[in-house]
Amino acid sequence: MVAVNSTMLPLGTKAPDFRLADSSGKFVSLSDFKNSPALLVVFMCNHCPYVKHIRAGLAQLARDYLPRGVAMAGINSNDVANYPADSPREMAREAKAAGYLFPYLYDETQDVAKAYRAACTPDFFLFDREQRLIYRGQLDDSRPGNDVPVTGRDLRVALDAVLGGRPVPAGQKPSIGCNIKWKPGNEPEYFG
Repeated sequence: MVAVNSTMLPLGTKAPDFRLADSSGKFVSLSDFKNSPALLVVFMCNHCPYVKHIRAGLAQLARDYLPRGVAMAGINSNDVANYPADSPREMAREAKAAGYLFPYLYDETQDVAKAYRAACTPDFFLFDREQRLIYRGQLDDSRPGNDVPVTGRDLRVALDAVLGGRPVPAGQKPSIGCNIKWKPGNEPEYFG
């Protein structure tokens, strides 16, 4: 398992647009979240040990923050030809098994991952009401094998700040996880 850090997209960046389908074929767009006080976009997949490690914590985060008005979207940008465990059919199974309450979308072209400069799974991007980036980085300090419990502390602090009308703390640590599985010849320039 090779770990990759997130690219730390510059704060203040406008959320890149997307229109992606979930495993049932229902399309979800960035504009669907325009009235939310905050939007969390998570690049994730089914097979990554880092995502598996935070799976229950991510589902709990959604249960805690969706009722408070936070919008969430999970996006899988992996190459499913080489990683069939991440196919839309398997995404539907995983979303149900994990108890994800947010749309889990498939980025077949990988263009959305590139627009967000996503590098790893999981990779978290939190936007404010104007859909400007206010947090990018880790869920918390827990990693597979480090015996630190998954609490979502870092991301929860950011979410509570934005919902409370306070500035999000500036000290943001990059997320770490498996690299996005790029299609051959489709690796972005920022990755590597």
